[in-house]
Amino acid sequence: MFRKILIANRGEIALRVIRACREMGIRTIIAHSEADRDSLPVRMADERICIGPGPSGKSYLNIPNIISAALISGAEAIHPGYGFLSENPSFAQICADVNLTFIGPSATAMAIMGDKVSAREAMAAAGLPMLPGTRVLRTLGEAREAAREIGFPLMLKAAAGGGGRGIRLVNSPDEFERVFTLAQNEVREAFRDDGLYLERYLPRARHIEIQVLVDHHGNGVHLGERNCSCQRRNQKVLEESPSPLLSPELRQEIGMKAIRAVQQIGYTNAGTLEFLLDEQNRYYFMEMNTRLQVEHPVTEMVTSVDLVKEQIRIAAGEPLHLRQEDIQFRGHAIECRITAEDAEADFRPQTGVVEKYLPPGGPGVRVDSHLYAGYSVPPHYDSLLAKLIVWAEDREAAIARMQRALDEFVIEGLPTTIPFHKRLLRHQIFIRGEAYTRFLQEEAASLGI
Repeated sequence: MFRKILIANRGEIALRVIRACREMGIRTIIAHSEADRDSLPVRMADERICIGPGPSGKSYLNIPNIISAALISGAEAIHPGYGFLSENPSFAQICADVNLTFIGPSATAMAIMGDKVSAREAMAAAGLPMLPGTRVLRTLGEAREAAREIGFPLMLKAAAGGGGRGIRLVNSPDEFERVFTLAQNEVREAFRDDGLYLERYLPRARHIEIQVLVDHHGNGVHLGERNCSCQRRNQKVLEESPSPLLSPELRQEIGMKAIRAVQQIGYTNAGTLEFLLDEQNRYYFMEMNTRLQVEHPVTEMVTSVDLVKEQIRIAAGEPLHLRQEDIQFRGHAIECRITAEDAEADFRPQTGVVEKYLPPGGPGVRVDSHLYAGYSVPPHYDSLLAKLIVWAEDREAAIARMQRALDEFVIEGLPTTIPFHKRLLRHQIFIRGEAYTRFLQEEAASLGI
């Protein structure tokens, strides 16, 4: 087992990794920016090294500085968290080249699954069903021709990257040129790769994802699914487990297929396979996230498996101590992503000082957050402030508990999405378990956004 791990991240996920390491007796080094010098993870880590100024390009994305910090501090492994360098194959390979363990999959497996088109090809070869789609497209001419074959409406997606960037719904041929050009410009700037692909559109699709763990000894398990259908501009705002409309039989079918598929490409560590379900519960592979997910706590709550500890054990070469029959799904969990955004002003990001911070408590309530009273929210990073997670014996009780926890949650000093989540938890479509990926957009007026 590792003696020292460097955490190449910030905020709540850095704190989450620190806590797991402390329970495992592992010392932590936090690589932080100047803007995060007074943050909670920096205060709680055993050691701290500043790797650059506030902008992420000069700090959390600065590979030479991060590698130097790891080597100078004597770290044996790097945990990338999520975002930043967590899905960067070059970073994973550099870690391997200098004898640092990257806590995640190999650079080769990450490269295969990080490109959405090659991921589709690999998973199709492994037997997962796919929506009709195209290869990578880089010119308007070839894209127009491919669009005619698929038909409208269709989805236009970035071949690289994530976070909802580059994803567009195209309803008709008349708007195709404008939307394709906009999306290509967006992904070129975000990912330095202007490749796009087209995919058939499902009008009332539900978004589910399967969590898998695979070790270096040929063992793999799935930990059920998370329903991520509540999305704004293809960004998740609320997740739950299990999905309210998935039968145990279908869960087991998709989960076992997911394990076999990733094992065929030599994937190890934690990973999440994302699927779309149509109204007949037919499922189609969409993409894979080769890292820990923001929403991993809902899986932890219903399975009692600590995913961060499992990541570290697998990276250290230990065999999985879990078998599929050991995984028991109990109760229902919901996570609300509380962000520094003004939902009534088109979710405009906010910065400011947290003047008052009072997290909710009580049975079945968990808050993953790096906030404290007096904390100054910097302008350089994602707007996530806290993840509010609840567990209860069934979905109805979990909704009631989340409503109660949201009413208790106090963050003053800047606008947050707590009021929006209160409205969402009381919306009848959500309460009935009928949310779909365009639900927030189509019900915007009734949600006050």
